[in-house]
Amino acid sequence: MKRKHSLLLVPLLGAAMALTACGDDSSDSDSGSDSSGSSGGEATGKIGVILPDTESSVRWESADRPALEAAFDEAGVEYDIQNAEGDAERMTQIADTMIGNGVTVLAIVNLDSESGAAIQEKAASQGVATIDYDRLTLGGSAEYYVSFDNTVVGELQGQGLADCLGDKKANIVYLNGSPTDNNATLFAEGAHSVLDEIDNYTVVGEQAVPDWDNEEAATIFQQLYTAADGKVDGVLAANDGLGGAAISILEGAGQAGKVPVTGQDATVEGLQNVLAGTQCMTVYKSATKEAGALADAAIALVNGDEAETTGTTEDSEGGREVPSILLEPQAITKDNVGDVIDDGGQKAEDVCTGKFADLCAEAGIS
Repeated sequence: MKRKHSLLLVPLLGAAMALTACGDDSSDSDSGSDSSGSSGGEATGKIGVILPDTESSVRWESADRPALEAAFDEAGVEYDIQNAEGDAERMTQIADTMIGNGVTVLAIVNLDSESGAAIQEKAASQGVATIDYDRLTLGGSAEYYVSFDNTVVGELQGQGLADCLGDKKANIVYLNGSPTDNNATLFAEGAHSVLDEIDNYTVVGEQAVPDWDNEEAATIFQQLYTAADGKVDGVLAANDGLGGAAISILEGAGQAGKVPVTGQDATVEGLQNVLAGTQCMTVYKSATKEAGALADAAIALVNGDEAETTGTTEDSEGGREVPSILLEPQAITKDNVGDVIDDGGQKAEDVCTGKFADLCAEAGIS
C-alpha cells in the first residue's frame, strides 16, 4: 500500500453513533433495510450500501449493518443496505436495482475486483458516485476508499504471532484470506514483513482460502498440517473464522492451546478463543468508526462536498491513487479483550457465556 502522507486515526468520524439501529427500519428477504431516516438532518439524496456476505465474517450483519444504520439515521439521510450473500451476480442485480431506485451514492464491499469495477462503471454512467467500503476495488473508479490500514492489520498479526512464539525455532503455516480480496493480499504482505525478518521461523505451508470459506479452510489446514507431519508451531490465520477452522483441526490432534493461532475481526468466537488460550490474538477494527467514516464520506458526496481523507491508496491495476480514509486497527490479546467490550464492539453477555464466564471474570470483564 502506498500512502502519500501519514495516516491518522480519525476519532471524530463515528463518535456520535451507537451500535444499535433505530426502530424505523424494515428488513426484507434480501437482507436489506430501507429508511428515510428520522432525525431531520440536512443531507438530501439516497445512499445505497451492498455488504458482501454472511459467511466470510459475522461482522457484516452483526456489526457493520447496525453501525451503518445508526450513522445514517443520525444524519437523517435516506438509505438502503442489502447483502449480496456471497454472489457476485446478486450484487450486480442489487446495484442495478438501487441505481434504478434513485441512489445518488453507492458503497460496495466487493466480492472480487472485476465485478466490483463493472458495478462502479455502470454507476458512473448513471451519474451515481461510488465508494469502496473495507475492500479496495482494483481497476475500479470509486471516489473514496474507506477502510482500516490493512497492511498494518497484517503487521499486527505477524507481531502477535511472534510475541506468542518467542524467539524459539518455529514452523509456521499461513492460512490466508480469499485470493480475490485485495485486503487478504495486504494482510499477508504485512504479516510476512514482520515474520520473514525472524531467522528462527520457517514457513512450512501457505495457502489462500477461496471466498474466506471456513469449512474449506479446515480442509486446507488439515492438508497443510499433514504435509508438515504435524510439525506446526504457529498459524498465521487471516481472520477469526479461519483461525477457528485451524483450531478445530488442532483440537483433533491434541494441539489446541499449544500452537498459537492469530485472527481478525474480534468476533464473539474469536474473543472466546483468545480467553480460552486456543487463539493467541485477534485484530479489532471498530465497526462504529468505519461505518462513521463511510457515512461522512457518503453524506459529503450527497451534498456535493469533498470528504476529509487521511491519504491515498495505490490502485495498481487502475494506475491511480484513490483518496482514502484509513483507520488504525488494534491488536487484542487476553490482556485487553475488555477493550472490545468497552468500545461496544461486542457485548459482555454474548462473550461471557457458559464456560467463558469465569475466564471473563479473570480478565476483569463483567
